[in-house]
Amino acid sequence: MGTEKRERQKAGRDARVSATRAQQASAERRSRLALTLGIAVVVGVIGLVAVFLGNRNDSSSTTSTSTSTTTANSLVPPPPAPGATITGATPCPATDGSAERTTTFAEAPPMCIDTTKAYTATFETSAGPITVTLDTTKTPDTTNNFVVLARYRYYDGSAIFRADQSIDIVQGGAPNTNSPSDPGPGYTIPDEGGKFTYAPGQLVMARTSQPNSSGAQFFLTGGPAVSSLDAQGTYVVFGTTDQNGTDLVAQMLASAVPNPTGGGLGGVPQPAVTIQSIKITEG
Repeated sequence: MGTEKRERQKAGRDARVSATRAQQASAERRSRLALTLGIAVVVGVIGLVAVFLGNRNDSSSTTSTSTSTTTANSLVPPPPAPGATITGATPCPATDGSAERTTTFAEAPPMCIDTTKAYTATFETSAGPITVTLDTTKTPDTTNNFVVLARYRYYDGSAIFRADQSIDIVQGGAPNTNSPSDPGPGYTIPDEGGKFTYAPGQLVMARTSQPNSSGAQFFLTGGPAVSSLDAQGTYVVFGTTDQNGTDLVAQMLASAVPNPTGGGLGGVPQPAVTIQSIKITEG
């Protein structure tokens, strides 16, 4: 009997120890689970904070880039509003400059000037006037095209969008975009004359590398570096400026700052220069 009692007591003690160990193991599992969940929550919160900060930094960076681009592009004023469109043959405009401002043409103009007369173009710009004597003898067709566009007020409100000190020119005549990529008036004109040489004080038609690709863009020369274009000689010279005009072009070149849009075309004058009008005098 004594032996049986001791066996029952031992079995009871073993059961109690097992139960205690099971409770401890369960408590340890709950503790580990709580710790794991706590770590997960902390990591999750940290992750959310990191995402938030990352997004905020991205947003800040985007805003900064956008602001920088806006500031950079403001070096060249926005183009004026589009003018009227002529869909058929281009009529000769009124000689008094009263024609409706027109910026799109279906066809190049007919001969509207009298080549036996002298023509002067006065560029009224925000930097001052530039007077140009146009050449109706050597380049009558190019001069005629320029006079017709000026009388249709094509150039009014456009900018001098380029000031390139490497070749001493300032360029304009792009009222649709105020940039070299301007689509032009809707037509091109044939190249006129032979090989040209370049010097300060000239009005010259701009063109692409392709022949017969001039339309409306022009450049004014303001320094000796323009003679580097002599090797090409394909840009039609159709006018000459007086000394005051040449000096003003030189001032625009001296004021040039880097062009924010790049493109290898030099800089832009600062302050910006706008062509208010080009008045044609016939005599």
